[in-house]
Order: sequence, then structure tokens, then C-alpha cells
Amino acid sequence: MAIAFNGNNSGDVLSEMNTTPLIDVILVLLTLLIITLPMQTHAVKLALPHGTALNQPKPVVIDLVVDFDDTILWNGRAVNRATLDANLAHATRQTPQPELHIQPDRLARYDVVAKVLSDAQSMGVTKIGFSDPQAYKN
Repeated sequence: MAIAFNGNNSGDVLSEMNTTPLIDVILVLLTLLIITLPMQTHAVKLALPHGTALNQPKPVVIDLVVDFDDTILWNGRAVNRATLDANLAHATRQTPQPELHIQPDRLARYDVVAKVLSDAQSMGVTKIGFSDPQAYKN
């Protein structure tokens, strides 16, 4: 520690710490840390399918609309719960499994949409997606 005397006559003693050695030590430690860290690789590992996509048939798309009055439409046809379950069971047995595009109306009740999703999952439908045809209307 160094003691510096102020040029004024008040008699106050100013003490300041010499920080140069502290900064030197921190810079050396930082340099050693950077050198010893392993090089980071920025690679993304992907598991790509083998074969060509030309040989695979396009899956069938099923449009399932839940209307504002809780009507369920299977490809534009109104169905009840039993018919919906039968259609879902039939769809899961197809190869390749059809894609189920659910289009809930913005005024549809949440519990009806949740029951449709639950039925589809319990029947074994694995390809489920949501679409909003109202977003594309002008």
C-alpha cells in the first residue's frame, strides 16, 4: 500500500491501493483459462432417414373441424361421438397413418376440442396438427 500526501494543508492522508499487480494476475489467469478450455464444436447432429422420399406415398389428410356450436365435421361431414371414434379407429389401422388436421373455430368451447384430442390420442393417432383456415381469409 502506498501513502500519498495531498498537496493541501489540511493534513489529510490519502491511501490508495496499487491495482496494477492485481490486474496483471487476473489477465494471466484469464489467458490460461482461455488456452486450457477445449475447442467448442458448433455441429448439429441430425439423424436423417435413409432412402428416398419419392418412394413413400403421401399420407391422407383428414380435416376435423370443431364448429362454434360444438358440431364435429369429419372432412366436411357432421359426425357424432360414436362415429368419430369409429373413424379414428379406422384411420389408425391405415398404412401410412393419415394426418389429422384439427381446425377449431375461435368460438368453439375448449372442453369439446380437448375431448376430440383425447379421443384421437386414446385411439392411437400419432400425426395430429392444428390449422386455422380463418387466419388465411381476407
